[in-house]
Amino acid sequence: MTAPLFTPVSLRDVALRNRIVIPPMCQYSAADGMAGDYHLVHYGRLALGGAGLVILEATAVVPEGRITHGDLGIWSDAHGAALARVAAFLKAHGAAAGVQLAHAGRKASMQRPWEGNGPLSAQEIARGEAPWPIVAPSAIPLDEGWLMPAELSGDDLDALTEAFVTAARRAEAAGFDVIELHAAHGYLLHTFLSPLTNRREDAFGGDRAGRMRFPLRIARALREAWPSHKPLFVRVSAVDGLEGGITLDDTLAFAGELRGLGVDVLDCSSGGLAGSATAARIRRDYGFQVGFAEAVKRETGLAAMAVGLIVDPRQADAIVAEGRADLVAVGREALADPNWAVRASRVLDGAPEPGFEAWPHQAGWWLERREKDIARLGPWRE
Repeated sequence: MTAPLFTPVSLRDVALRNRIVIPPMCQYSAADGMAGDYHLVHYGRLALGGAGLVILEATAVVPEGRITHGDLGIWSDAHGAALARVAAFLKAHGAAAGVQLAHAGRKASMQRPWEGNGPLSAQEIARGEAPWPIVAPSAIPLDEGWLMPAELSGDDLDALTEAFVTAARRAEAAGFDVIELHAAHGYLLHTFLSPLTNRREDAFGGDRAGRMRFPLRIARALREAWPSHKPLFVRVSAVDGLEGGITLDDTLAFAGELRGLGVDVLDCSSGGLAGSATAARIRRDYGFQVGFAEAVKRETGLAAMAVGLIVDPRQADAIVAEGRADLVAVGREALADPNWAVRASRVLDGAPEPGFEAWPHQAGWWLERREKDIARLGPWRE
């Protein structure tokens, strides 16, 4: 019997060879938003490593929506054409190609993480990376010393809706199979959802229904613009982990509305509202966010993706086998080992190809012969 993790699955008309997903992980290595050789190599090796779906990092729908000067963008046809090269490579090597459409909101115009992960400093400005005006649902800065965002007007919301729609059409032209809408980690749509950051007094604020209204408007517009035979994902922070913030009940209500709009998968992360993107406010343990995906799947019937310290093939396989999630995102572990998926295929009982057949032919041919030598010699010892 095939290991559950390696059971193929179809989402609308997009077939995934297994349930392993590389989730969006920002690389901050673009120039003026353009994908380049770095992105082709980085994402390409993850496809060669055997994942069923590779989702490109947060890709800004407008220049002002970038987190840093190094973020990918999709705000022009030229940006779409640069991304098309990456999408084509992923698909040519067996992975479905996804891209996350994003706007950073009040977290825009900041340093790359390895440069401080804070407001842009004199050092960045001196090298030509000046800050730009930022926006949010309400004029509430991330923290003391950070840029003050301007509150979005009704016309601004209309323009952003169109920007997301145009980005989706560019993603389709670029050949992507999946788009994911980013509504997590303290970025724009998350800040609409959270009562801690949305203090609006119009139709897009107030109670839960009001706070959900703009994110749902974007999801609806994307579903209408994106081809009906291709799936739409949404990433959420299932809980803020802060007093007065988003609770799991809020997320379940949001998930139910998204399902009604035709969203196919909810990508269940957490935290990030008042800190770095992955600053979880709940205890970190192996699989610490899997329960969110399980609750969404159980309570709403929406397919769910689990993410968060999923590091071992047996751990990932059990999540699928037990029906806790439909897809398993392997992020940082895949950065440590881009071949995580093909290695998993040799570890799990019932994996479809216990030899090296799952590896790219260019590597598997060599590794199969080396295996015979290792079997003859035994483990290396000093």
